[in-house]
Amino acid sequence: MTEAAAPVSAEPDLLDMSRMWSKGGWRRYFFPGFWLVYLGQAVSGVAKYSHGGTAVAGYVIVVAFAAVYLIALPMGWSRNETSAFWWLYGAGFVLTAAEAVFAHQDALVFCVYLSVLTVATRRRFTVPVVGAMAVTTGLLPRFVPGWSGRIEWNTGLTVVLVSLAMFGFFRIVQSHIALAAARSEVARLAAENERSRIARDLHDLLGHSLTTITVKAGLARRLAEHGDADRAFREIAEVERLTRRTLGDVRAAVSAHHEVTLTGEIATAREVLRAAGVVAELPPSVAESDPLLSELFGWVVREAVTNVVRHARATHVRVTLGPRSVEVFDDGRGGVLGGGGNGLRGLQQRVEAAGGTLTLSSGISGFRLRAEVPEPQPERVPEPAP
Repeated sequence: MTEAAAPVSAEPDLLDMSRMWSKGGWRRYFFPGFWLVYLGQAVSGVAKYSHGGTAVAGYVIVVAFAAVYLIALPMGWSRNETSAFWWLYGAGFVLTAAEAVFAHQDALVFCVYLSVLTVATRRRFTVPVVGAMAVTTGLLPRFVPGWSGRIEWNTGLTVVLVSLAMFGFFRIVQSHIALAAARSEVARLAAENERSRIARDLHDLLGHSLTTITVKAGLARRLAEHGDADRAFREIAEVERLTRRTLGDVRAAVSAHHEVTLTGEIATAREVLRAAGVVAELPPSVAESDPLLSELFGWVVREAVTNVVRHARATHVRVTLGPRSVEVFDDGRGGVLGGGGNGLRGLQQRVEAAGGTLTLSSGISGFRLRAEVPEPQPERVPEPAP
């Protein structure tokens, strides 16, 4: 219907009517044109009350009114109410008055179509104008000489009922368009969330893995320079293994099947810190930690160790586990916290999504990162009524 809703691609079955009126071509006029059959009442009135040239004029007015109605209705519904629409809207009333000369009270059937145009505009004057047309079509035949001489309740009631029906029809179609737009927005947000997830996972995976590869490659170079070819060879072999594993992790992250565990990340942290020449004080076991938090705490350890190797210039790192907490402390250069990088922001999102808190504290020497997830509150069962 509305031009603003035309780009919506969701739920095409709900938008068939909208597209039929908002697009060009014959389909735009099919639905409103179908109901022009009731203009036959005006044609019958012309045949009854006019003859010769006056009858031809009456028929021409019927055709002109049908054209005005078909052109104006899509404009009014789409809120494309330019001056052209209002000229056509006014022309409809003029043609109704002119047709009354040739078809008498039967010309008042035009008011039914004018009421549809009025409802389509959805303006404040809709109700008064429709009410005035209903009263006019009902009472006018009673007081105009040469007309039926009685109150045409049927015509007035038809104007009211058609207006109510079209108002309900327009509201239903509006609701369908709004529903389709909402579903399209949900799909867009889901795609955006998926992109954010992939970006976050790739940052965490590649940041950690590439840092490890860089450290090990540097260590291999230094070993080769000092003539320790065997150890250098082992480090290069480890780099090759890491690159293969990283490639698999990236593929798994894109397909949402990547699995991170606390046990695996502590083992990796031990190897990475050893290669970087950092003394690591790691827990011998993860049995104390809640198994349900293994993946989350694995991400915490991974991001913390990656930042230590990249930025901290630390000589000692300590990882402390609790049942529902993990803390990583290093004796590096510390510094101002600021807003944190993308890795810390992504990590904070993960922790908050699990209902926990991520605490960062930094001093002149040392940096502490602590993630803690409180115990879930048991659901309170209401006591039975006495």
